Amino acid sequence: MLVVKGANKMDVIGNIIEKAKSNIKKIVLAEGSEARNLKAAEIALKERIADIVLLGNEAEIKAAAKGLNISGAEIIDPANSPKSEEYAQAFYELRKHKGMTIEKAREIVKDPMYYGCMMVKEDDADGLVSGAIHATADLLRPAFQIIKTAPGVSVVSSSFIMIVPNCNLGADGVLLYSDCGVIPNPTAEELASIAIAAARTMKTLVGVEPIVAMLSFSTKGSAEHELVDKVRKATELAKKIAPDLQIDGELQADAALVPEVAELKAPGSKVAGHANVLIFPDLQAGNIGYKLTQRLAKAEAIGPLLQGLAKPVNDLSRGCSPEDIVAEIAITSVEAQGN
Repeated sequence: MLVVKGANKMDVIGNIIEKAKSNIKKIVLAEGSEARNLKAAEIALKERIADIVLLGNEAEIKAAAKGLNISGAEIIDPANSPKSEEYAQAFYELRKHKGMTIEKAREIVKDPMYYGCMMVKEDDADGLVSGAIHATADLLRPAFQIIKTAPGVSVVSSSFIMIVPNCNLGADGVLLYSDCGVIPNPTAEELASIAIAAARTMKTLVGVEPIVAMLSFSTKGSAEHELVDKVRKATELAKKIAPDLQIDGELQADAALVPEVAELKAPGSKVAGHANVLIFPDLQAGNIGYKLTQRLAKAEAIGPLLQGLAKPVNDLSRGCSPEDIVAEIAITSVEAQGN
């Protein structure tokens, strides 16, 4: 179990890296010839964080990696891999009800994103990281089609681990925000699914028991509106699906986080005043919330982390550094340990 030592990015990431090292997993980097990915691969291999698979043309990868030691990486070119036909047949079976043909499937699996997802689907790898030079949609599309959602989870969403300096709220300044990047206007059912997936992310990666607040502009009936009704319904659904989960709502952000406010606005709630997982009612609120926290509180934001998939796939920011990619490799490895 990971233990948070304080509101410090290096502590959180360091704990995740140590956990990844304890049970080495095979992680696919779909953008195999991209410079930051190659540097991250070198670091991950040297530090024994994960076994690495680089997808792409072998000559291009080796040329781009000049000066780096990636000798421990497995290089696979989806365009001429011996596995391509097997993956094409499997992908055809998955998608034939949608009009897929075997000829089209053979072409599609030559795409490293699709090939990488098939590797994970077929247990030839444990997880996949991409997104340094591709849009999120380019990764989500094959992930949805091939890996699909985890049992009991209806949607794929995203979260950020927020590390707020000089803060004793949440888990000593560490909180998880969701959904901040995928579903614009979730239904009550989707919001419940997001909450359950986010709780799992918090426990798996940060190593603390999730205490989940379903956020709204109302606390326990202080306002009446259809938007509040959605959050209330989502809270009840999540409680039914995951009865052991510490979750409550609807709560305003201050009632969720600050014990003194919670005593006034939500007396008797075991979650209010102690939340470390914040579920936003829609994407606008989540995206605005994490960016305000990042800029105004000078918080570190680790993510975006995809959650809800049956097997771990994670997205990168196109402005990521090699160190960010190493962190995502470690995160994906730790998620794979729980599968």
